[in-house]
This record gives sequence, C-alpha cells and structure tokens, in this order.
Amino acid sequence: MKIYTRTGDGGDTSLFGGARVPKAALRVEAYGTVDELNAHLGRAVAECADLPVAATLREIQSDLFATGSDLATPSDHRNPTRLDPARIAALEETIDRLEADLDPLKTFILPGGDPAAATLHIARTVCRRAERRTVALAAEEEIGEAPVVYLNRLSDLLFVMARWVNARRGVDDVAWSGS
Repeated sequence: MKIYTRTGDGGDTSLFGGARVPKAALRVEAYGTVDELNAHLGRAVAECADLPVAATLREIQSDLFATGSDLATPSDHRNPTRLDPARIAALEETIDRLEADLDPLKTFILPGGDPAAATLHIARTVCRRAERRTVALAAEEEIGEAPVVYLNRLSDLLFVMARWVNARRGVDDVAWSGS
C-alpha cells in the first residue's frame, strides 16, 4: 500500500463513508487538531517514560485515536461512538488521584518546568484548541457530546499532570507575578 494517493492534491480529503470535503472543513480541523494533540502526547510519553503517567498517556492516545475516528465519521455513517464514555470518568479519577499528591494552587502558574511538564503544558493548549474546533463542529453538525466533554476533561488532566511531573522531578511550578 502506498502512503501517497494523490487524491488530496486538489485540497480535499475523504471522510469515513467516502464523502469528500475541503481540507479546511470544520470536521477536518477538529480531527486534525486531535491528531496533533496525539503527536504531542507521544512526545510527552517519551519524556516521562520513567514515570507511571506514561502508561496513562498511552491510554489517552488510544482514546484520542477513537475520538479522531468519531470526528472523521459523519453521523449518517457512524455506529455508536468509538470512545467509551467511561473513559471520561477515568480521566476524572486520574485528576483526583494526581491532585491528592500536589500542594493546592494559590496562584496562577506559568507553563514550563521539567521538559516533560513543559511538553504536557503544550499538549494542554493544543487540547484546548481541539476542544474549540470540536465545539465549532458540534454547532454545525451532530457529533454527540462525548468528544467535547472528553477534550475538556483531558485539558484539565494535562494541567494537573504537568504539575505532578514537576513535583516528582523536584521542579517548582513558576508562579505568575501578575505584573
């Protein structure tokens, strides 16, 4: 199987089900940004392979693949969502577990710290963009609520996970001075 097909050379692409749409379509923007997020998480896994959060990130990568597949499939071709709604509860449980190990936030913090934490902060901002793109798509087409809720919860988890990695690696979060 060849990687290149030449079918997208005119600026359009195929969705699951065969429909062709412009590459700048809301649906393509949404699943493309989820794919970008997944790549950043791959980098985060590589940077924190020695920590237990790496396994959680791998599970999330699988969830994002399912989410991207759901977003790439118009509702008239989609079976029930590929993303198990129980995965949202799993994200919440992970947030609660990691937060229990952290000092409470008393101020805003700047993204950064340990390289793995900095990568998680980048992933968090891409996740927020994916969420915005998905919300825009949901305003135009039926996609179900799971993708938006999952991405919203995931961005919270990535923030907490970045703080947790910094704490485990002995790097202080940098408080915003508010100037």
